[in-house]
Amino acid sequence: MHKNIFPLFIQHDLVDCGPTCLRMVAAYYGRTYSLEDLKEKSRITREGVSLLGISEAAENIGFRTMGIMIPFDNLKDATLPCIIHWNQSHFVVVYKIKRKRGIDYIYIADPSGGKFKYTKDEFCHCWISSVNEGEKVGVSLLLEPTPDFYEQKTNKAERVGLRFLFAYLKPYKKFISQLFLGLLFGSIIQLIIPFLTQSIVDFGINTQNLSFIYLVLIAQLVLILSSTSVEFIRGWILLHLGTRINIALISDYLIKLMRLPMEYFDTKMVGDILQRINDHDRIQNYLTNSTLNILFSFFNIIIFSIVLLLYSVKIFIIFFIGSILYFCWVWIFMKRREELDRKNFAQQSANQSNIVQLITGMQEIKLNACERQKRWEWERIQAKLFRIRIKGLALGQYQNSGAILINQVKNLIITALVAQLVVQGDMTLGMMSAVQYIIGQLNGPIDQMINFFRQTQDAKLSIERLSEIHEKEEEESMDEIQIQNIPSNKDLNIRRINFSYDKTSIGKTVIKDIEFLIPYGKQTAIVGTSGSGKTTLLKLLLRFYSLDKGDILLGENNLNSYSIREWRKKCGVVMQDGFIFSDTIAKNIAPEVENIDKERLMNAVITANIREFIESLPLSYNTKIGSEGHGLSQGQKQRILIARAVYKDPEFVFFDEATNALDANNERTIMENLWDFFKGRTSIIVAHRLSTVRHADQIVVLEKGEIVEIGTHEELTNNKGAYYSLVKNQLEL
Repeated sequence: MHKNIFPLFIQHDLVDCGPTCLRMVAAYYGRTYSLEDLKEKSRITREGVSLLGISEAAENIGFRTMGIMIPFDNLKDATLPCIIHWNQSHFVVVYKIKRKRGIDYIYIADPSGGKFKYTKDEFCHCWISSVNEGEKVGVSLLLEPTPDFYEQKTNKAERVGLRFLFAYLKPYKKFISQLFLGLLFGSIIQLIIPFLTQSIVDFGINTQNLSFIYLVLIAQLVLILSSTSVEFIRGWILLHLGTRINIALISDYLIKLMRLPMEYFDTKMVGDILQRINDHDRIQNYLTNSTLNILFSFFNIIIFSIVLLLYSVKIFIIFFIGSILYFCWVWIFMKRREELDRKNFAQQSANQSNIVQLITGMQEIKLNACERQKRWEWERIQAKLFRIRIKGLALGQYQNSGAILINQVKNLIITALVAQLVVQGDMTLGMMSAVQYIIGQLNGPIDQMINFFRQTQDAKLSIERLSEIHEKEEEESMDEIQIQNIPSNKDLNIRRINFSYDKTSIGKTVIKDIEFLIPYGKQTAIVGTSGSGKTTLLKLLLRFYSLDKGDILLGENNLNSYSIREWRKKCGVVMQDGFIFSDTIAKNIAPEVENIDKERLMNAVITANIREFIESLPLSYNTKIGSEGHGLSQGQKQRILIARAVYKDPEFVFFDEATNALDANNERTIMENLWDFFKGRTSIIVAHRLSTVRHADQIVVLEKGEIVEIGTHEELTNNKGAYYSLVKNQLEL
């Protein structure tokens, strides 16, 4: 039913350990699932996944599960493999417990590093998490397949393989054909040189014919100059190809990233995304330099091997055996090299995230006087990186030292054999020089082939990591037929919608059975205490996330049936965490257009009451702002964001705490301007400061994700209910 050798899968990201463990257990019982499918089923978040999430995903694919805290002796009797909580921060699989000479050995598959064997004490040190009735216990998830497990269809995603990469070379057939001509010409030159060397010794020196020697040397000089010119041209072509392909690879990666749903970025570390961009350099180098160079090397090996055979079969056999031993020695270290590469990627991702956090959070670090703690945090990551690099360096030294030893011994044996043949008269001195040259020419391509295998391994690992992005379902499928024309005069009808961020059975429901109408062309305000679900409701209307239950209708049709891109084009949005780009003020207000309409721009800055500030700056609208430009206050940022929404001239307006950072005077002026702007548009305003919403056509009051009141300001204050309680300390009633 299952394999004797326990399968090992390595996690792509730091938070993928739980779904990867489940993937290993499923594969052990003969069913293969993609990591993406299991991540979705286990409801992974930015912090990772809980044991309950893994349990629900396991039951979803046909396992019977039991999450328990048990002592070690009970674990020995449990059904293996099982998933355990490791060091209070990680999940691993225990797939075998074996007793040898009175000692228990525990075999685990760690998705972050590989397979390991521990003694009972070593294992319990990492597994035991608490004491229950006097016994030390650890957390385990026991899994057994049910008949449903074998009946379910697996959803294994297709891998983005090397064939996908070679598609990037197709547009450059002309350049590649020129490279092949260059390779052929270069090989012919290299082939002629040993015969010229032999002729100098055997004919020129033996006959003491200086004219012949000079003639041959001039011929060699011409060939060397020709070879150098070919190599120079080849280098330029490779540079051109490499640059173009690298741009295409990263551009496609960014296009795919921008098509992913918003919730993908809620679960992904910044470092993981940045580190995957670095993977593209390895792929580009593999596609251009390695792949094309290996053809040159392979051609040279064949040609020079034939020539070496013609000189001496014995020498060829020795060279062939030595080269095979060289390949085998390097191959021994490939698996360990792969494990180190995965660990290095994980630590580099953590390092990238930490550096971004240090730079962007410097103000908070200084305000809270936690410089030392944050520096120590960074140094701990560097220490882990250092240990991985030391292991990599040691591995490389073992590999290279063994390879050098094998090569040197092979060369010594060949030199001894050639010298013997010369002494015996079976080979001339010229032939000896030619053979030594040929051996030198063969050693180079063989080293390149070894390097090619290493880079192929690196490229495959990079493709595997990138495949997670390329296989991810897009926010809006290009194959799906979507309604492109958004109705401009239709109501938004919210029908008994439910939503929770944590999709497990005990996950908190953030929005509960909400049902109300947002009439077209009217102003709807959403108010409530912090955590009542106001921002979440706004994000659901903007289709950040998929609903758990219920429907949102736009006119006659479900909102999901419209093109998400076309829908958002019609929406002007100001979120609490709105982003200011590192660009000019004008481009920040109108980021979606190439040519800015000056009249619309002026109207936007007047409405947002920020014209005076902008025009007081030396470069006015061309002043660079954002992380790398002119610093702005929170109030100025909010006014820029409001101006951005106004410039868009939307039919639907969504404001989430859009004026909470403004002073009373600015807020009053802007709200007066905005009420004029809102006329004829459907606007939804989320606010804590209730003075901004008192003129709304309807006010929806949320409490713990449910609607408790709906009405106008006057109606709700007269009712003296939840809304009255919110406003009594803010407004004079």
